[in-house]
Amino acid sequence: MSALPAAAIALAGRLFEELRLHTTDEPGITRAAYGEGEEFAHALVRRAGLELGLHEAVDVAGNLYLTLPGEDPALPGWIIGSHIDSVPHGGNFDGAAGVLAGLAVVAALREEGRRLARDLTVMVIRAEESTWFPVSYLGSRAAFGLLPAEALETRRADTGRTLREHMEALGFDAEAVARGEAHLDPARIHGFVELHIEQGPVLEREDAALGLVTGIAGSFRYRKARCLGSYGHSGAVPRAYRQDAVVAFADLVAALETTWDGLEREGARATITFGEVGTDPAQHAFSKVPGEIGFCLDVRSESPAVLERIHGELMAQAAVIEQRRGVRFDFGEKTGSTPAILDASLRARFAASAAREGVRAVEMPSGAGHDTSVFANRGVSSALLFVRNQNGSHNPQEDMRLADFAEAVRVIRRAIAG
Repeated sequence: MSALPAAAIALAGRLFEELRLHTTDEPGITRAAYGEGEEFAHALVRRAGLELGLHEAVDVAGNLYLTLPGEDPALPGWIIGSHIDSVPHGGNFDGAAGVLAGLAVVAALREEGRRLARDLTVMVIRAEESTWFPVSYLGSRAAFGLLPAEALETRRADTGRTLREHMEALGFDAEAVARGEAHLDPARIHGFVELHIEQGPVLEREDAALGLVTGIAGSFRYRKARCLGSYGHSGAVPRAYRQDAVVAFADLVAALETTWDGLEREGARATITFGEVGTDPAQHAFSKVPGEIGFCLDVRSESPAVLERIHGELMAQAAVIEQRRGVRFDFGEKTGSTPAILDASLRARFAASAAREGVRAVEMPSGAGHDTSVFANRGVSSALLFVRNQNGSHNPQEDMRLADFAEAVRVIRRAIAG
């Protein structure tokens, strides 16, 4: 087992604390994509990187690259990276752990006087949290020139201003993004590594500090779906004549629960979540049959076939319910992301590194999306590592022991420097 220089983890601890102090938005922290909090975080990491002697670059979408030159610049390089934006009132470690892990690895190598054969770049990715703009992996797709031009016209959930407006206000080149100008070339990347806090309880219950992710779920989403029925008097409209939007929506939830049950019996992994549900406060009332209900739907799986199957069931069951209940479903725009299977040989390399460092690591899938998915689907050898986290993520109670973070940094350092 090899100890890390104390200064490397002290640096990460100091940066975590500065992020917390300057982006607190009670309850929790907020670092909005292309907003004040994300900007502060990028400036903080940039300053720390320059103090470590790293070379700086920023692409047309605002992604930040801090590079430690290797002995042979002609060789494809390593990238360690993650996002640093957050959900509203979230936790301090989601995303940021991956960025600061990269800086800690660099700091350790600097302290030890070691130089890698290849360049090592710490990448700070923009706008991973699609709660702000309804576009999956916005920053990492833009880095490869893959962001559709129409994505620039999507509006941020809180400000109502377009992505184009937010980018240009910060001095980035939205037109170059629209043209598909790429900063990253898959052929120039030896491997991509993302450390992220685990967003569930598995590692805590398995008493393991580290998770080695086998694959990342893709998704389909309907963010502004509605079920439209007819308002009526709660005492005057008999059951047979009702077009009750809430009851029809409940039928849809029950139908997808039955679909999920069947998938689990077959051993197929998926998640189905109705994360926002509500009747119209301008029209609903205690004594009215509800004529409209709005909802969002988030479906995830590592298998494209499973996603297709669930979507087919969704449409079929909606049609049946429309006939039975006299309602209409309007699902609105469909968005989503592509699943990714991660490189087994690179994962084996990290497993061997963990074993040599005496760190307990377990293999597991990721039900949540991560920027690693974009790299993997571009043919880049990619690894996603989870570090144990005590209280889930996307909430103010999010936590991570610095000792577990240090173990993850040791594993990454050995894997890329060995």
